Amino acid sequence: MQAVVLVGGEGTRLRPLTFQTPKPMVPLFNVPFLERSLIRLREAGISHAILPAGYLPAAITDYFGDGERVGMRLTYVIEKEPLGTAGAIKNVAEHLTGPFFVLNGDILTSLNLSEMLLCHRRRRGIGLLHLITVEDPSAFGCVVTDVDARITSFIEKPPKGTATTNTINAGTYLLEPEVLDLIPDGRAVSIEREIFPILIQRHRLYGYSTSDYWIDLGRPEHYLDSHRHILEGQMNMPLEHRSVPCRLLQPSYIGHDVIVAPDATIGPYAVIGDHCRIGSGVHVRHSVLWDGVEIGSGASVDGAILASKVIVGAGATIAAGAVVGHGAEIPPDTRVAADARVAVL
Repeated sequence: MQAVVLVGGEGTRLRPLTFQTPKPMVPLFNVPFLERSLIRLREAGISHAILPAGYLPAAITDYFGDGERVGMRLTYVIEKEPLGTAGAIKNVAEHLTGPFFVLNGDILTSLNLSEMLLCHRRRRGIGLLHLITVEDPSAFGCVVTDVDARITSFIEKPPKGTATTNTINAGTYLLEPEVLDLIPDGRAVSIEREIFPILIQRHRLYGYSTSDYWIDLGRPEHYLDSHRHILEGQMNMPLEHRSVPCRLLQPSYIGHDVIVAPDATIGPYAVIGDHCRIGSGVHVRHSVLWDGVEIGSGASVDGAILASKVIVGAGATIAAGAVVGHGAEIPPDTRVAADARVAVL
């Protein structure tokens, strides 16, 4: 089996975190999310992943190389311009030799890929789409199925309160190679809006509904939520917990080579990246700090995301919902407002 992992997006909703870091390389507990996705594929018996990349591709290729780091063979196809979800798949067609998975590069899920493959083999359709139910489907593509789980229609992002179903496309597909013949060459193509409607008219396209954990990491609030969910055990992810001599309120996570003043308070729901330095009297809670962050004495970070090498001056306050980009410096005694975006341009 092979897999195509869609990693070409610019991550605009996550800015400023993605000004210097492509979305697939945003860390989840100090490990690039793409690395966690590839390991998940390997554990499901998939040995070859194809990565259509376009935005800051060197960050991906330099980190993963030939794939030895994750125990897989990796093939990179660099897009000169964005091709959309189906266009990106068509652009890697020469590397595909049979049925293949497609994964959106920003979805965290506990979906069992091996069981999905078995279901696809039983159904014998042209494809199988992972489906889940959500409370509000208005931000997603809704999927209608019949009693045999065959997909009968798609409703893309229906206005709130108008959807006839709360079952949505969860962003993991298993497709037969015949799908490639239906995708036009040389232009951007949406698999959701252009190709799936053709498949349900001409072929048997099935849904695979599960109650697995699922979240779209593409927004800062969802990115924070994912860390909280993992700390609470809603999503199983083995973590190497460490302790530091400070007031550590659980659940929290501390990376490697972290120095914290003894009178600082870390947590609850704090995720501290590698090589961080946290000063006297600091309080960090409900927040994610990437690697190399420095926080001066008396500062407070509550409900925020701080990218790599951010420096927070003494006495500064970072309010809930704030996102601070790579290398930004927050002056002493400054208040970064709720939901603010701070970046070095």
